Amino acid sequence: MMMQSTPHFLQAEGICHSFADERLPVLENVALSLPAGAFVALVGQSGVGKSTLLRILGGLTVPTGGQVWLDGMPIAAQQAPIGIVFQRDSLMPWRTAYENVRLPLEILGEKNSSFSQQKALDMLALVGLAGYENSYPAQLSGGMAQRVAIARALVHEPALLLLDEPFGALDALTRERMGQELLRIWQAMPVTVLLVTHSISEAVLLADEVLVLNGRPATLTDRIPIDLPRPRRLEQTETAVFQEKITAVRQAIRGD
Repeated sequence: MMMQSTPHFLQAEGICHSFADERLPVLENVALSLPAGAFVALVGQSGVGKSTLLRILGGLTVPTGGQVWLDGMPIAAQQAPIGIVFQRDSLMPWRTAYENVRLPLEILGEKNSSFSQQKALDMLALVGLAGYENSYPAQLSGGMAQRVAIARALVHEPALLLLDEPFGALDALTRERMGQELLRIWQAMPVTVLLVTHSISEAVLLADEVLVLNGRPATLTDRIPIDLPRPRRLEQTETAVFQEKITAVRQAIRGD
């Protein structure tokens, strides 16, 4: 189940970023805060800077200006692991599903321990891949490969999971099914999730709150609470209140 909310678990203030020797500003004065255990979606037009912001929040990119804190510590000094999943699964093709999932534990020095081996097996079971431990990425469907990527991102028990269009390369039906799987995994693990997505429907169905990034350079212009009851089901997408939330997010992206 979702963790008890703690204010400002993930906090960013004054985030600015530019490319090409600061001649191409992408982000300007972005501020946000996420409580622990929340599921938050980030949306905006293509090219607005969503992925750049996610990389900054994950400590992969140093912003031109501003600061990010995770659980009260600057992200650069943060020792706690952060899980990140990108649109492409980025699995190592020469490693089995089990070996791919175990990789973060190996990096942490837990290569041969029975504890790390069991953690990898348990995580594969959590994402619904028990029995596929010895399968190679080429033997898996796109959805199954992304499940392995999610298991790999979670095996070291991060408090923060960042997802950058993780289902963008999947067909519509697989994408819907993976969204439901992601909710199931989130409810089973105490992790805070920030999901970047181009799908307004996906954002509304999965998230507690939708953040809208607008402008060039971009800043956060809207925070739209999604107060739909949980557990979320695909049937909820046909309700009037769901469509109202869709309209609100779409209007915010357009700047209406």
